[in-house]
Amino acid sequence: MKAYENFINGRFASSTNRNLIEVYNPASETQIATVPESSEDDVHAAVEAAEKAQVAWARLPAVQRGGYLHKIADLIRGKSEALARVISEEQGKPLGLARVEVGFAAEYLDYTAEWARRIEGEIVTSDRPNENIFVFRKPIGVVAGILPWNFPFFLMARKMAPALVTGNTIVIKPSEETPNNAFEFAKIVAESGLPAGVFNVITGRGASVGGALTSDPRVGLITFTGSVDTGSRIMAAAAVNITKVNLELGGKAPALVLRDADIDLAVEAIKNSRVVNSGQICNCAERIYVDRKIADEFTAKLCMAMEKVTFGNPLENEQVDMGPLINRQGFDKVAGLVAGAGRDGATILTGGKRGASAAGYYYEPTVLGNCRHDMEIVRKEIFGPVIPVVTFDGLDQAISYANDSDLGLTSSIYTSNINAAMRACNELKFGETYVNRENFEALQGFHAGWRKSGIGGADGKHGLYEFMHTHVVYLQYSGASDA
Repeated sequence: MKAYENFINGRFASSTNRNLIEVYNPASETQIATVPESSEDDVHAAVEAAEKAQVAWARLPAVQRGGYLHKIADLIRGKSEALARVISEEQGKPLGLARVEVGFAAEYLDYTAEWARRIEGEIVTSDRPNENIFVFRKPIGVVAGILPWNFPFFLMARKMAPALVTGNTIVIKPSEETPNNAFEFAKIVAESGLPAGVFNVITGRGASVGGALTSDPRVGLITFTGSVDTGSRIMAAAAVNITKVNLELGGKAPALVLRDADIDLAVEAIKNSRVVNSGQICNCAERIYVDRKIADEFTAKLCMAMEKVTFGNPLENEQVDMGPLINRQGFDKVAGLVAGAGRDGATILTGGKRGASAAGYYYEPTVLGNCRHDMEIVRKEIFGPVIPVVTFDGLDQAISYANDSDLGLTSSIYTSNINAAMRACNELKFGETYVNRENFEALQGFHAGWRKSGIGGADGKHGLYEFMHTHVVYLQYSGASDA
């Protein structure tokens, strides 16, 4: 069994708190590691290391900072199989998907490194004679990156890469459910020769370690991916010091299937969106609205597709489509929502129970029919392989249903009518809309939510500039000539 230590100021060191967090494999419910239950002193040491390293790091030309990201990406690729197995073991992700996550993280580091020569300011025309107005972009300082457990390795790269290339340093707090991959990432960082203190990892519970990190006045930006409730608490902690926050929170993505849709395409894309990572992704389709005229055909095909999904322990069978849910709490939430939907009048068309297994938090791929828009299962984030299907009459009603939510991360529409597609793109109130494809963003886009789905965003140019301040300089000169 592995025993990890915090990574602070370029080296691994034991916590001042001797208590440990036990890490379990959700596919087998067996313990696989221990990590520190870090103290406030550990948090302060990590922030102090990041603060001291930041000045010298920011003085390096951005292209040199990007060079370190390229080197880390290369080292990740050299250890990709071992990293994928660490992720699969602690999170339950199928090995194929874990390999994709590792590869995408390396690609993200390379992509972000290439922005080193593309960070731009502005020159603004002044109203005064003999004056230039310059808009500089400068690093914020110390960044706190707080991670979820569903795509922990990629999301570490998503927070670390733009922070570092723009001249910030970072302290990462991984989820206590999936901390092992963060320490394996830290080993790679140490091997890369990245200056000490630029990248730090500490583990612990959100209430203690997360609280100490988000309330530290030396932290200039808190970037968090996770639940709405935790995001609200982070905002409250950040408010004391007026610390900038970047939050990607929950999603309840609607998928609109119009009567002229390619039904087979819609079924395949929605099925893939719902079962990837066992449905534990904020941006995947969570509620389906289908035109009443094609509802029977669509639902029958969707049930057939879901019934073909295989699941099991990914480290025992690499071919499974789906692994377990992350823990008992996640399993109980999904099971409780399905049971509540049944009491509300929904019909379980397929699935609806625990997967047959001696151990592990497996829930069968599930389709629920006869659902109404006002049901809890349609309005509350499920985070499991469960699809509630609601019928609609006309595009007006479909868009109204879709927009009637506290959350606004992603959405999708399936139609062969360009007019309907464009109307949806203009009227759906979500940060992203996918047309005739699965819900998965591109690294050069901008992944951001509306309403309670978050503040700010990630990826591309706009995501990069989330990690920078603007500094406006008014330069008045005399205009005198030496001639």
